[in-house]
Amino acid sequence: MDTFTLTRGHAPLLISLPHDGTHLPGELAERLQPAARRVPDTDWHVARLYEPLARELGASVIKPVASRYVVDLNRPADGHALYPGRRETGLVSTIGFDGQSLYLEGKEPDADEIHQRVDIWWRPYHQALAGELARLKAEHGRAVLWDGHSIRSQVPMLFEGRLPDFNLGTADGASCGSELQWRLTNVLEAQSRYDFVVNGRFKGGHITRHYGRPADGVEAVQLELAQCQYMDEESFAWEEGKAKQVQETIQALLRCCLA
Repeated sequence: MDTFTLTRGHAPLLISLPHDGTHLPGELAERLQPAARRVPDTDWHVARLYEPLARELGASVIKPVASRYVVDLNRPADGHALYPGRRETGLVSTIGFDGQSLYLEGKEPDADEIHQRVDIWWRPYHQALAGELARLKAEHGRAVLWDGHSIRSQVPMLFEGRLPDFNLGTADGASCGSELQWRLTNVLEAQSRYDFVVNGRFKGGHITRHYGRPADGVEAVQLELAQCQYMDEESFAWEEGKAKQVQETIQALLRCCLA
């Protein structure tokens, strides 16, 4: 089976949705705790948020098939920590955002299985992502990578209190130029519906940090959305009215990337 979907656009913008997948291959689901089989830590509905906007703007979109419980595409392949000193989930995580074990006792993956998952699921996604960025840059002389994420608004293991609605990450300004960060910040400052932070708890994961090379003509930005602003966090149900409003703000941000 294909491990990802890449839809090519004509604009110098690639939208990556690395935690959109929900598939659990083979017998993996049987090895997981019952609660984990619902893949609750999915970035629910991010493709539904972004794909209509991508079609309108001519942006490319890449998204995986598999759940982040198979392998986390926004972690480096060697598994080193993104935020040293803080508790976090890993490349092939054995705990969920609630801090509880994902696997039944004795069913955790060993090193060989982890390497296999990286080869089957992680490498093809990143090869395709890198290839599409190279294509866009060759065609336009520049490219912007937008890494789209969402998360429950309250995850005590990862952060205290309630997460801001919009969380922009540019690796503290290293993954994109100062002008683009300024334009994006202005969009969020100009609206009053959502609160936001730039380079707060989520500064950008592996994808943003690895591919963002402003000096080489490739800028990268991560957006982490609070899921309560477009869906029900308990049932995972899409909420159309709220989602349309979120899309309006996302669209304004994406347009900045093409300015």
